[in-house]
Amino acid sequence: MNQEKLETISNLFENNEIRSIWDSEKEDYYFSVVDVISALTNTNIPRNYWSDLKRKLKVEGSELHENIVQLKMKAQDGKMRVTDTLDTKGILRLIESVPSPKAEPFKLWLASLGSERIDEVFDPEIAIKRAINYYRKRGYSDKWIEMRLKGILNRNKLTDIWKEGGITENYEYRILTNKIYKEWSDMKASEYKTYKGIRKESLRDNMSDIELALTDLGEVATRELAKEHKPYGLEQNRKVAKMGGHAAKVARDDIEKNLGKSVVSKSKNIPYEYIEELPVENRE
Repeated sequence: MNQEKLETISNLFENNEIRSIWDSEKEDYYFSVVDVISALTNTNIPRNYWSDLKRKLKVEGSELHENIVQLKMKAQDGKMRVTDTLDTKGILRLIESVPSPKAEPFKLWLASLGSERIDEVFDPEIAIKRAINYYRKRGYSDKWIEMRLKGILNRNKLTDIWKEGGITENYEYRILTNKIYKEWSDMKASEYKTYKGIRKESLRDNMSDIELALTDLGEVATRELAKEHKPYGLEQNRKVAKMGGHAAKVARDDIEKNLGKSVVSKSKNIPYEYIEELPVENRE
């Protein structure tokens, strides 16, 4: 299975995060078994519960044990770790081995997920509504969500312009994006994430309204300047990206002058903190 072609998703069942991966060819999910067990049981250590159950299934020669697929998923520490997963059919079989009063509600939830994903193929608006609900459940305001969605659209328009200007490699897009960030925030994207104390999480999902607005302004300005000056190749586009970032820098300076404080904040929207720990096996 080529995981690069799969879509990683976070779903919620009764406020419990269930990490999952959508296989568009198979039209089915692969769910983190540990997350499912955590949602179904009251165990404090779902990994131990699953470890014991997995050994039992193996001894019994259960077909379920043979259907386990190991995929990389983002762990709470932000790292991508190999995780035991099962498809929808496998999860339904798993529920039979995990006595829980939540079994029936979970089955209904699974059925609705599969139907929703397939429906999105025919009606993309459903996917947009799902994204909006995802952000709302995490406490984002409607104003912030509107800005975020517009930012995604503007970003796509910018990358289209860059592509017309001869930008084709991923590292080139990263260089140009970092040029915009560096110009207005004094930090590259990776430095900005470090400043906020995040790792794999989306930088923009952890921005304030003003930070998000300045990011969008830098990219929109870059797009309009590129449309006017028609740069070609990395070096010419880099100069234009710097100009676009500078437009956001001017706006930032003016805002900060009137606010009397920096608008670049360490605040973030993740409900956990990273801790340094001793090296462990890269596996859940």
